[in-house]
Amino acid sequence: MITHLALLTSGGDAPGMNAAIRAVVRTAHFHGIKATGIMDGYDGLVKGNFIELGPRDMRNIVQRGGTMLRSARSESFRTVEGRATAAKNLRDAGIDALICIGGGGTQAGAHQLSTEQGVKLIGVASTIDNDLGGSDRTIGFDTACNTALEAMDRLRDTAASYGRIFFVEVMGRDTGFIAMHTGIAAGAEYVMVPERRENVNELVSVLENRSKEKGSCIVVVAEGDEEGGAFKLAAEVGKRCPQFDIRVSVLGHLQRGGSPTMADRLLAARLGAAAVEGLIAGKHSCVVGIVQGAITFTPHAKAIAEKKMIEPDLMRLLTMLAV
Repeated sequence: MITHLALLTSGGDAPGMNAAIRAVVRTAHFHGIKATGIMDGYDGLVKGNFIELGPRDMRNIVQRGGTMLRSARSESFRTVEGRATAAKNLRDAGIDALICIGGGGTQAGAHQLSTEQGVKLIGVASTIDNDLGGSDRTIGFDTACNTALEAMDRLRDTAASYGRIFFVEVMGRDTGFIAMHTGIAAGAEYVMVPERRENVNELVSVLENRSKEKGSCIVVVAEGDEEGGAFKLAAEVGKRCPQFDIRVSVLGHLQRGGSPTMADRLLAARLGAAAVEGLIAGKHSCVVGIVQGAITFTPHAKAIAEKKMIEPDLMRLLTMLAV
């Protein structure tokens, strides 16, 4: 029986987190459940930084980027003592269950809190990197891709005007989902991702051929690519091909902010509501996501350990379309 739940956002902010918060609070209210927000993620959980939330507190946040509950790093939560304090704070506040909105690190912390301290909780898949298992798409990914795509479209205009080669670095420390999806959508000539062992010689060959035919090129680089970031790659290509007019643009945290797209708002609404109703149905120690269009609940351990791979056909598609 769930009568009082709490929710927090943790890790990197992602557009759509506020929409998920809204869905959780209003679904809880619909079912007669009290909702409490935890400020500053796990750090606020350890410090007992709680605020009461009602449906009217959710006005005008669905379109806002970032997270109204804020996020913060927490060294104390990394310790057994810190997690024990966090669990005690929940019990003392009369909270029956917890909803954790965030990516891999957030869900790893939730898994520890559940297995070690016995806290009943559900995670909501939210990260722009789209690298958390248990959901085909995670909250924030679509918006981040659209933000990067708009930047690349603008850079393409300048590249074409001057016959330049632009190296564009996007987020993706361990995965190339943003790089590959935006690269294809932007008509990039080459994409560098951590999942595929790249060859600088191949990159140089492609650029030599494409620049002669097209006059300009876009190379998209995931920040975690093993050959290094965009600046390192651009410098290496520049040494081998001094005839190229090369520029570098690192999009960085620009991709995290901004108003969420319709797709992210809808995804956040579905996952936030499903998290509440999952707890009501007795589900816990899992991550709620959407797989092939259907709501799913994946055990935390499996979702964290799963290595999501870029769709194989996208690799082939890029090669065909970049000619």
